[in-house]
Amino acid sequence: MPKVKRSDNWGFPRWGSYESSRETQQLRKCDRHGCDEAGICPAPKSPNSPEKWYFCQNHAAEYNRGWDYFEGLDKEERKQREADEQRDANAYQEASHYSWMGSGDGSRSRDEMTALDIFDLPPDIEFEAVKKAWRDMAKKYHPDVNPGDAEAAKKFQTAQAAFDVLKVAEERRVWKPV
Repeated sequence: MPKVKRSDNWGFPRWGSYESSRETQQLRKCDRHGCDEAGICPAPKSPNSPEKWYFCQNHAAEYNRGWDYFEGLDKEERKQREADEQRDANAYQEASHYSWMGSGDGSRSRDEMTALDIFDLPPDIEFEAVKKAWRDMAKKYHPDVNPGDAEAAKKFQTAQAAFDVLKVAEERRVWKPV
């Protein structure tokens, strides 16, 4: 029977990992010329590139200040990329009906702010004023009042869509979960 040597690595936590060596690990230096600090912050070399620079924290902050995420994209591609990023970010956003802020104190979404801009209303306006502004705009640009005027029909549709956004948001604010 072979003699079994007991481990001298005992106690909690176990300090040594299985099959690990005790040699020192080489740290990568910052990729910024002349910097001798550890390069612990990866940064892309160019948009949509898998290649990375490795900077120290100071040079990573300097790099990020000048980074243009949308570099090389045309206007439509920028808009699509921003919409995709916003959609992905919204998936993690807290449900808005759990919000405890009221209207006009910073709890309005970008869509609500755009809708209020269409009516030329401030963010802290009451919903009754929104209804009045919508009625005024609807009376002015309704297709029955302006037959054959494509510009008026477009403004009416815009006002209707903006009112729908604000109406849904107001219903969400009024409804409180129990």
